[in-house]
Amino acid sequence: MTTAPTRRERLRTATVAEIKDGARRLLRTGGAPAISLRAIARDMGMTAPAIYRYFPSLDALTGALAGDLYDEVRAAVEAARDTAGADPLAQLLDMARAFRRWAVAHPDEFTLIMGNRGSGIEAFEAACTDAGHPGARLGATFLRQFTVLWERAPSGAPGGAALERSLAPLRHRHGAVPVEVAYLFLTAWTRLYGLIAMEVFQHLRWAVTDPEPLFEAELASLARQFHTPAPPPKGP
Repeated sequence: MTTAPTRRERLRTATVAEIKDGARRLLRTGGAPAISLRAIARDMGMTAPAIYRYFPSLDALTGALAGDLYDEVRAAVEAARDTAGADPLAQLLDMARAFRRWAVAHPDEFTLIMGNRGSGIEAFEAACTDAGHPGARLGATFLRQFTVLWERAPSGAPGGAALERSLAPLRHRHGAVPVEVAYLFLTAWTRLYGLIAMEVFQHLRWAVTDPEPLFEAELASLARQFHTPAPPPKGP
C-alpha cells in the first residue's frame, strides 16, 4: 500500500518544481549563463540561503533541469511512436520527426542538453552510467527501434574488431546490444542530430530555404539501410 505524501513533502515537491520552472524561464531569456540560484530565489521571494536547501549548487539545478528536458523529449518521441501504426520503420521515422519538432520549438532547451558543455551538463552526462538515467532512457527508446528493424533485416557493420572495441561504451551501457545495431544507431544519430543541430543553431540558412525536405531525404536514406522505402510523413 502506497503512503500518501505528507504536506511537507508536497510543499517541497511544489517548491522544487517552481525552482526548475524559474530556471527554464531564465534559460529562455538569456541562455544557460542566465540561470542563477540567486535570481530564482529573488523571483520566488526566497532568501538565497533558503534555496540551497533544495539545490546545493547551480550545477545540481542545471542537471535536474536537464533530466526533465530529456524526459520531455522522450515523452514526445514515445507519443510519436505510439501513434505511427504497427510498422517499426514508420515508428522510427516519426520518432525522429518528433525529436526534430521538439528541438526546433525549444532551441534554448535543446542547446542546454545537446549543445552546451557547461559544468552542470558535464556532471549530468558523467552520471549517465545506468539505464535509469534520463539520457540513457532516451537513447534506449531509439535503440529498441533499431534492434527490431535490424532483426527484421540483419546487416553487417564495417570495421571488424576495431569498431567493436570502439563501440564498447555504448553497447555496455545499453545491455550489450549487437555491434551492428550500435553501428546503425550511432551513424544514424550523428547524421540526423547533425542536421537538427545545424537547423537549431541557424547554420543552414546559407544552403537551404527550408531544412525539412533535407531532413526527410536523410530519413529516406536511413530507411534504405533497412532495404525498405520510407513511409511518407503523415499530414498535419
